[in-house]
Amino acid sequence: MSGSGSPEATSADGVSEHAGVDPAAAAPAPTASPYGEPGKPFSRRSPFFVGFVGALGALTAFWLFNALLGIGSTLMLIVVAFFLAAGLNPAVEFLERRGLRRSFAVVVVIVIALAAVGLFLVAIVPVITDQVTALSKNVPVWLDELERNQKIQDLNEEYGVLDKITDFVTDGDFISTLFGGALGVGLKVLGALFNAFVIFVLTLYFLASLKTSTRAVYQLAPASRRERFSSLGDKVIANIGGYVSGAFMVALCAGVCSLVFLYFTEVREYAVALAFVVALLDVIPMIGATIGAVLVSAIAFATDLKTGIACVIFFVIYQQFENYVVYPRVMSKSVDLPGAVIVIAALIGAGLLGVVGALLAIPTAAAVLLVLREVVVRRQDLR
Repeated sequence: MSGSGSPEATSADGVSEHAGVDPAAAAPAPTASPYGEPGKPFSRRSPFFVGFVGALGALTAFWLFNALLGIGSTLMLIVVAFFLAAGLNPAVEFLERRGLRRSFAVVVVIVIALAAVGLFLVAIVPVITDQVTALSKNVPVWLDELERNQKIQDLNEEYGVLDKITDFVTDGDFISTLFGGALGVGLKVLGALFNAFVIFVLTLYFLASLKTSTRAVYQLAPASRRERFSSLGDKVIANIGGYVSGAFMVALCAGVCSLVFLYFTEVREYAVALAFVVALLDVIPMIGATIGAVLVSAIAFATDLKTGIACVIFFVIYQQFENYVVYPRVMSKSVDLPGAVIVIAALIGAGLLGVVGALLAIPTAAAVLLVLREVVVRRQDLR
């Protein structure tokens, strides 16, 4: 019997079928987990969490620092090889512009570089060996001349400096003593040969895959900034290559000019060895040329007073010529740095990594200055 007072119709499972009732609302609650209800998430602001993560980060940084110290010598070889590859890259690109494939261009440049080094060693090493031997034989004679000076005699009587130097130089084993005996000399030679081989192999790989490697690094930049990032990277590599090749050209000029001058002096029999020392030290920025000039002038003074004075005058004039004519013309396209920045960079590099650091400091400073000028300064100008 139905009517207004009759109860609402229900379905077979007892759920109301009234239009205003949501059947899902009347669904049974999910059963509880047999392992209990999950708790609140761990607060990242908890002192324990902050301290633990901070300590873990500090330990990781300390481990990375020790790892870098452990592989410091290997990293140095990698950096030197990269700089050499950057220095040879302009020659490879020159051959590429002439239609040669990069692989063949790399082979040609490497063969020419090895042939030049080989010819240099064959031509120069015997001469240097003979001249260094003759130079070492004359050192006791020069020391005897110094002993005739009254002030030197007084110092020698008090401290015995000249006697010790004479004994050290005239002793045939002073080189072995310097490097820790015959075994030490052998280990030093083997270590130098191994490092040279590693640098050669790495330079070859860097030179062959320079474009591929740089392109892979450029892909890490966002697409909107990749073109600008690539342009800056190519400019930095070009600056490094220009500086490395330019530094060797400046050193070669210093060695050739010194050889020509010394050949007409009283130390002509040591001209090749002394010119080689000047060229080798001239690669070191800022102080290398001065050290070479002091060494050569000291030997010239010990040989002949007039020759010593002539050497001082020559090196003073030549360094002005190199600083204001040769160096600016060679380095104008690769290194555009203020003088103060060059001095500071060379001092910092020498303090951190010695001679290698001084060699790498100037192109590194040029790269940093380029990035600061093109990125940081422009960003500040837009604010």
